[in-house]
This record gives sequence, structure tokens and C-alpha cells, in this order.
Amino acid sequence: MNFTLKQLRYFVLAGDHSSVTKAAEEMYVSQPSISSAIHHLETVTGLQLFIRHHAQGLTLTPQGRQFYRKSKNLLKQADDLALFATSLGKDITGNLNLVGFPTFTALMMPSILKQFITRYPEVNVHCDEMHQRDLIQGLLNSDYELAITYDMELPDSVEFLPLLSLPPYAVVSQDHPLANRKKVSLKELADLPMVMLDWPMSREYFSSLFLSQNLKPNCAHKAHSLGMVRGMVANGFGYSLFNTPAVSNVALDGSEFVSLELEDELMPLQMGIARLAQSRLTPAGNAFVEMLQSYADRLLSGDIEEKSS
Repeated sequence: MNFTLKQLRYFVLAGDHSSVTKAAEEMYVSQPSISSAIHHLETVTGLQLFIRHHAQGLTLTPQGRQFYRKSKNLLKQADDLALFATSLGKDITGNLNLVGFPTFTALMMPSILKQFITRYPEVNVHCDEMHQRDLIQGLLNSDYELAITYDMELPDSVEFLPLLSLPPYAVVSQDHPLANRKKVSLKELADLPMVMLDWPMSREYFSSLFLSQNLKPNCAHKAHSLGMVRGMVANGFGYSLFNTPAVSNVALDGSEFVSLELEDELMPLQMGIARLAQSRLTPAGNAFVEMLQSYADRLLSGDIEEKSS
């Protein structure tokens, strides 16, 4: 194929923005330069990459979307090669784009990012939070090199490295009738009011735990943030189920709750690192994976203690 990396870059930017105008503005080139690159790519590939909408920008065709993903991955490899040539592969530099599942990203990522940036100050790290479906799509679009998430509904094109097994547990207010118990069963909880974390896949997972015991939860309240669930539980609206490490029993308003083990044999979730199976990690990506593995090992060995308040 007779095309250049510059033409691919112009095409990818047009796909990012769904606009020739915005791509031209970002690259400080003329609009005809962007249009010419797209036309050349369509000519040499024989593909229609975009659908043109009069005065409303561009939309990638299904073939264009596949070509866009491959092009974005190729451009990333070209950038990595340039960094490698500059540093002879010895220095860990460049950009590292990460995304994490919200339940534990806020819990563990700030301290890990601080440690990583201190050790590798030449790396520009960006970290987003997303729910599972958006997170997976971000990986498939090559928007992120690594995702820190659960092993839930991952496609075959995504490779998963498990780090921690996180069993579910219950949380109740301090004055809840079960608060003095160390363990409780799902059967005891099923008829009581439940505060459900109403996130895609999270609600399905927690509901499936009851289903595995031939039970159905009494979902009295739904909340769309972990902070809201913690606050509602601590203020007595009902119990909830979590599976992230309990580093604090204090809600945002200062009220407190109690964590209880579950007696039932239930499926834990695996927390780990997801990445595109066919993509090679950058030196920065490899370094971050090693740091996450070290964090998980220290957590399992007890070197990182969980706080109770």
C-alpha cells in the first residue's frame, strides 16, 4: 500500500473528531490537506472510510472503523519506535494512558500513580475511570494501553492478567440488627431492604450471587455512586454487598457502617490488568504492570494494611 504515516495520522484525527475542520485545526494544516489524505487512503485501499454529511461532519463506515483501529495502533507503534530510537530503549518515557473501574480506581490508583511518577518522572500518565462496557471499548479503540478492572465480559481480543481475588461481603449500619455478627448468610439478608449499586454489570453480578443460592434480593433502593451506597447503608436504609477491600467504614457524611463476612460459597471477582491481546506494551506500560503486580503481592502478604476507619 502506498501511503504515509502522516496520511494515516490525518485520517485518524478526522475519525477522532468526526470532522475535517477540527482535524486540520489540531494539526495546523489546511482542510484540503486532511481531505486529500483521506481521499488518497480511500483510493489506494479501495475502501469507503467515511460517510460525508453535508455541513455535519463525517461518520466512519464499518470498514472505516476497522481501518481506524488498525491505523491508530500502527501510529502508536511508530511513536514507540521513535521513543526507542531516541533513548535506545533504556529510558522509560512517553505517554501512558490508563483507565480503571471506579470501585477500586479511587482506592488504589492515586498512591500507585504517585509512586510511579516519582520513579519515572519522564512519563506523562493519564488515568480515567469508566464502567466496564465503556472501559472495554476504550481498549478496543486503542484509547488506553492498560485497564485496571474485573474479569467481567471481556472479549477474546482482550488479554487479562489477574492480580487479586475479591470475594463479596455485606455492609450494614452500626445499629442494624446484624451489626454484632461476624458472618451472615445471603438467606438471612434476602428479605431485608438492600441498597443496590446500580452500575452495568455490577448489579448483574450481585444479583447473580443471590440467584446462585435460589434467592432474590429485596432491592429497596438503588444508587449510582459508591459514595451514595455507603452513605445510605450507614444511615440505615438497608444493607449492601461490596467486593472491594474495606479500607474505611466511614461514609462521606461521617456516619459509619460495619462489614460482615458472607458464609455462603460465592464466586469472587478477579481484579487485574486488561490489555489488547495483539498489542505490545510500551516500556512505560511494562513498568506500570510490574508496579501493580508488586502492589498486589504486598497487599496479599499483609505489607499493605487495611484501615478500619
